[in-house]
Amino acid sequence: MSDSGARSGLRAGIAIAAFCTGAAAIYVFSGDAYLWFKALHIIAVIAWMAGLLYLPRLFIYHHDKMPGSETSETFKTMESRLYRFIMNPAMMIAWLFGLFIAWQGQWFSSGWLHLKLVALVALTLAHVYFGRAVRAFGRDERPLTSGRWRLLNEVPAALMIVIVIMAVLKPF
Repeated sequence: MSDSGARSGLRAGIAIAAFCTGAAAIYVFSGDAYLWFKALHIIAVIAWMAGLLYLPRLFIYHHDKMPGSETSETFKTMESRLYRFIMNPAMMIAWLFGLFIAWQGQWFSSGWLHLKLVALVALTLAHVYFGRAVRAFGRDERPLTSGRWRLLNEVPAALMIVIVIMAVLKPF
């Protein structure tokens, strides 16, 4: 890993540690941890979704660049850092606080939560697939055509719509 990559990783680790320490303090000292954790969950979801919507766009632009070119190498760095330092931590934090919120709300027997969890598992699988693509692009492979990446770019948005509707409306 390059020197700037190591510094980015260190900063991401410090941010995650601060986030978790703050969450633990809120849980211990706050009278209403539920609302705080809900806010932290939403923040993590926003960061995760930003990455899920942006990363396939980077793949589309990266796909047409000559392997080994300066631009291709720049895309490799951008994709890797976005995935490792923003998307992975945001996904883990979103899941952690989301499950806590569901537990606090006693919603595990609710049908709407079951559908939301199915959509979240699909979103997590898309996340994992994108991670494999980051590694493939890092090896100068082009796993799909740019047209396929355009199509896959829509998957997180469609899943997000289902998830938000279930969480807000709780229709069943």
